[in-house]
Amino acid sequence: MNSAGSGYADQDRQLAFNFSVAARAAGVERIIYLGGLGETGPTLSKHLSSRREVEVALGTSGVPVTVLRAAMIIGSGSASFEIVRYLVERLPVMITPKWVTTPCQPIAVRNVIGYLTGVLRVPATSGHIYDIGGPEAQSYLEIMRIMAQELGLPPRWVIPIPFFTPRLSSYWIHLVTPLSKDIAKPLAEGLKNPVVCRENRIVALIPQPLLTVRAAIQAALVKIAQKSVETNWAMAGPIPGDPDWAGGTVFRDSRRLTIDAPAPATFRAVCRVGGGHGWYAADWLWKIRGAMDRMVGGPGLRRGRRDPESVGYGEALDFWRVVGYESNRRLALRAEMKLPGEALLEFRIEPLSERQSVLIQTALFQPRGLFGLLYWYAVVPLHGIVFSGMMRGINREALQIATLPPTPPGNDSDRLPSPRTPPRNFSQ
Repeated sequence: MNSAGSGYADQDRQLAFNFSVAARAAGVERIIYLGGLGETGPTLSKHLSSRREVEVALGTSGVPVTVLRAAMIIGSGSASFEIVRYLVERLPVMITPKWVTTPCQPIAVRNVIGYLTGVLRVPATSGHIYDIGGPEAQSYLEIMRIMAQELGLPPRWVIPIPFFTPRLSSYWIHLVTPLSKDIAKPLAEGLKNPVVCRENRIVALIPQPLLTVRAAIQAALVKIAQKSVETNWAMAGPIPGDPDWAGGTVFRDSRRLTIDAPAPATFRAVCRVGGGHGWYAADWLWKIRGAMDRMVGGPGLRRGRRDPESVGYGEALDFWRVVGYESNRRLALRAEMKLPGEALLEFRIEPLSERQSVLIQTALFQPRGLFGLLYWYAVVPLHGIVFSGMMRGINREALQIATLPPTPPGNDSDRLPSPRTPPRNFSQ
C-alpha cells in the first residue's frame, strides 16, 4: 500500500479503512494482510509504525484479519532486495549507517507466497497475527557479503558511520540505486529496527521448506538473469489521471512515418524503448537528461524497465510510466522526471496493409508557469535530433523484426494484457 511521499502513513491508513468498509459491504469473509516485523514501541520507525496502523484500520469494519509480519523479502523486484543488490554491485567500498549491523530475518518471496496462500487453507489462522521469516537471522552486513559472493564479486569494504541519518541514507540510496528518495527514506528508517521473528507458530500450521538467505538470493538472481520478473518496485504507486487542459496552453510535436513492416512488428519495435535498449537515437542526450533528473530527486534512467521486450499498463520505462496500452495500436507514456509541467509521449500505429503500417509519434507538453514555457522553447531544438532519430530507429528495428520467424504464443510483447485507458485530453 505504501505510495511513498511524506504523507504516506495517513494515506495508507485511510486506504486501509476504506478497503475494510468495502470488504464488509461486499461480504468478504476474511482479509489477509502482509505487514512488517519490528518491536512495538517509541523507537519503532515511522514506516513500521505505519504498517501497524494499517493492521488496525483493516479490522475496523469487523471483517476478520489475518496478519503476516515479515522482515526483508528476498525476491526479484522487491525494493529492499534491489537496494542491497545495487549497493553491492556498484560500490566496492561503502560508507554506511550503523544499521548494517542490525539483525534481520529475511524470507524468500516464494515462502511468503506459501504462507499467504496457506492461511486460506487453515481456517484457524483467521483473526490472528503471525511472524514469518526464513530459517536464519543475519545482519545486513552479512547479507551484503553473501550477495557479493553470489554475484561473483570481490568482498566489499563496508565502513559504518554513526552520524549517517536515515535522511542521508535515503539520498545516498537515491544516487547509487534506481530507487527514489521518497521510497528509500521510509525503508532506510525501518532498517534501524531489529526485525526478527518473536514466535514461529505458523511453521507448524503451514509447513514448507524455508529457503536460506543464500538460496533465496540465488533464486532471485536466476529470475533476473532469465528476464522473468513479473512485477517490481517501480510499478508501485499511484498513476495520476489526465491533466485538465481546459483553458491551458498545450504544445504538440507530432511526426508521421510510413514503415514497410506490419503493425505488430512496428508495435514490438516501439515497445522496446527504454532500459538497456535505449531510445534509438541520441542516447547521450537521454543520459544527460537522466543524470540531471537524478540530481534533483527524479527517477532518472536508472529505473530501467522490468523486461526488455514486454510492457504493461502502470510499468516504468526509465523516467516514463505506461499510461495507455492497446495491443499493436498504441503505447502512451507519461513523464515522471522532474518537469515544470505535464508531458506525454504517445505512439500510434495504423495498419496500411499486411506489409505496411504508419507510425504516428506525438509529444505533448502542458507548461506550468513561465519556467514551463521557457523549458519547452529550450528543448524544441533538440526534438529534431531526439524524436526524428527515434522514428528512424523504430523503423530500422521494425524492419528487422518483420524478417524474424513468428514469436511463439505467450512470449510476444503485444500479448501482455493491460487496461485500456485512452487519455482523451491528451489525444484530442
